Amino acid sequence: MIFYIVDAFTENIFGGNPAGVVLLENASDFPDERIMLKTAAELRYSETAFIKPLFDNELHIRYFTPTSEVEFCGHATIGTFAALLKSGFVKNDHKYSIHTLSGNLNIEISDDFIMMEMPEAEFIKGNFDSAEIDELYQALGIEWKPVNAAVNGENTVELLPQLISAGFPDIFVPVESRRALAAIAPDFKALSELSEKHGTGGVHAFTLDTPGDEIMACTRNFAPLFGIDEEAATGTASGGLAYYLYRHGMSFDGSGRCFLQGEAMGRPSKIVFSINASPESVEIKVGGKGAVLAEGKIYL
Repeated sequence: MIFYIVDAFTENIFGGNPAGVVLLENASDFPDERIMLKTAAELRYSETAFIKPLFDNELHIRYFTPTSEVEFCGHATIGTFAALLKSGFVKNDHKYSIHTLSGNLNIEISDDFIMMEMPEAEFIKGNFDSAEIDELYQALGIEWKPVNAAVNGENTVELLPQLISAGFPDIFVPVESRRALAAIAPDFKALSELSEKHGTGGVHAFTLDTPGDEIMACTRNFAPLFGIDEEAATGTASGGLAYYLYRHGMSFDGSGRCFLQGEAMGRPSKIVFSINASPESVEIKVGGKGAVLAEGKIYL
């Protein structure tokens, strides 16, 4: 098996979110789950993607954290295609289909930029009571304060925590400023217990206080229940946040907008997203580039 270490959602190594990528050779089947889990734990990244080529433009991908298999991982998918681009296994200006536990999803590559279709987003829990909200913010180490956002420059809406999944469930937690976002100092044990209680992968904190018009929100993501204290870029949570903002009436032109994540970790990441909505469905895409740091062989 060939492995890569790839920094996703960045053009530069040591930026973005690192992922492990393992390519199965010679039409090999996936190893035993215990082997993949041990491999992911040995590589020690938040997620490792295992890729089985199927046909010319189709791949089967499975994703493992150091502790368990997950249905889908955005940054490991970006990392996968960045690695396969570098190796020549996939090409620019082509489309691909990936088979995941979240379903079959489309990938488009243009000028080394990878845009991925996200699993269908859904609200899992729309309302938290006041006690749950207090408990959530206390676990993050900050005080809850009301957050209001302008919609189309006129009306305002109150933003409250909500549980959404776009391939991986997260609680989306609004904070009033970048200063408040930077001040988050989680109690990881309490956060793990809350995640287990609400059946979620983690917490995605965000603020609409941003340094530029193209940046829709600044974010931080915590998933200690899965052995991940903090992530520098989270594709699934970015898809979920795009859905959250859309459902709250935020307007965007469909492309070119991004989220900024990873500043608190010294690994800034820009995560581009687009939304194409119709009365029947909401199509969300998330994308970015990746930088390959290393490659080698795994002997099993």
